[in-house]
Amino acid sequence: MRITERQHTAIVEATREIFGEHSVVRLFGSRADDSKRGGDIDLHVQISGVDPLHQEKSQKLSARICTKLGDIFPIDVVVKDDATSDALIHREGMRGILL
Repeated sequence: MRITERQHTAIVEATREIFGEHSVVRLFGSRADDSKRGGDIDLHVQISGVDPLHQEKSQKLSARICTKLGDIFPIDVVVKDDATSDALIHREGMRGILL
């Protein structure tokens, strides 16, 4: 896993602030692979129930993490609630590293 402890903490805290204490966040993509270099931070957030605002909240989460860290690298957030179809991106995200 290629994120710092500070980044890890900021991601978990911001996810819980925006999506609630029962949300689950995973790191996937190139940052989850120690053999790769560079890359953005890809996050998969899973929530219970249906949240019609999850798209807006995903953007808010990305901004909140950047604010906490002062970093300028891209953060991509994918959210799966109970109404979201089981797309390939969600299957990949679910195989990510639990934060």
